Amino acid sequence: MDRKVLSVKGAELRTISLDDAVFGREVSDGAIYHAVRNELANARVGTAKTKTRSEVAGSHRKPWRQKGTGRARAGTYQSPVRVGGGRAFGPRPRDYSYTLPRKMKRAAMMSLLSMKTRDDDLIVVEDFTIESGKTRELVEILSALAGDQKTVLILGDDDAMVKRAGRNIARMKYLTYSRLRAHDLLYSDKLVVTESAAKNLCAFYGNGGEE
Repeated sequence: MDRKVLSVKGAELRTISLDDAVFGREVSDGAIYHAVRNELANARVGTAKTKTRSEVAGSHRKPWRQKGTGRARAGTYQSPVRVGGGRAFGPRPRDYSYTLPRKMKRAAMMSLLSMKTRDDDLIVVEDFTIESGKTRELVEILSALAGDQKTVLILGDDDAMVKRAGRNIARMKYLTYSRLRAHDLLYSDKLVVTESAAKNLCAFYGNGGEE
């Protein structure tokens, strides 16, 4: 398919041919779901913890004798049924991360790119850099291309000056073509892709590139 390449001012410059296998494939909702779920699980810290009856402070004396009081049997003050006692089956520190199959992850990324293209939310822009590293210059470019909408900028390489300029822009996130995040792509309003990044995406996902 052909897409228009815009200048940093928003003017049409030329057209670029995009691989239909990457930007025009059938969208897999299941792959997108599993990719987002995997990213959220891998981001969990897993440090939640409660004390069990063996860990809470207190006397280990039997509260009252076993028989003759008319009350229920009680063996410890740390019992989970008592105020200040331990927690039964509470959370323990654990690792929530897991590995998603490579084919499913690739299918999710291509589905998200295709969905943004189908909904006309994908914008291809000429390659640019911010030599000064100033946020104001990047804001002007994003405003001309996507207005005030939540935007993900996909770069063809790791441009330190563009990243420096975008650190203080709350509505923008930047990714490189080989390190996409499903969560960011899914919840963005506009996807701004540099011309070199678009070509790299076609080669990376269309020809079986490694992640």
